[in-house]
Amino acid sequence: MLAFKKEHKRDIERESGFTLIELLVVVIIIGLLASLVAPKFFGKLGASRQKTAKAQIELLGQALDEFRLDNGRYPTTDEGLEALRKKPDNMPNWAGPYLPKPVPKDPWGRDYVYRSPGEHGDYDLYSYGRDGQEGGEGEDADVVSWE
Repeated sequence: MLAFKKEHKRDIERESGFTLIELLVVVIIIGLLASLVAPKFFGKLGASRQKTAKAQIELLGQALDEFRLDNGRYPTTDEGLEALRKKPDNMPNWAGPYLPKPVPKDPWGRDYVYRSPGEHGDYDLYSYGRDGQEGGEGEDADVVSWE
């Protein structure tokens, strides 16, 4: 009976938990997996912001086109994109608002740049990208309406 108790006690001690080495191995494996997955995930995040900016510019372009159909011209640079939400002075045919919600910020939290007349067409609408400066590459590249 004493031998049975000693064996039973050893079984309980073996099953009582993980050793420090086992825990360290698991932590190292998780760290290695995270180092492989994280760069790919954050690369996708930058690309998705670029795509979001392009989609918002296209939607704003549609609202600008509706504004032009009703009023015979695009909003001036001074009137800006706010003319899509609030009626400018001397606009008897304004049938807005042309946007259901306030003019969105770009995915990096800055205002879109709008110029009319533009250098590349009737209007230029763009975001300077992540860095907020003209030019750049990757996520820092400008997102523009004329491309």
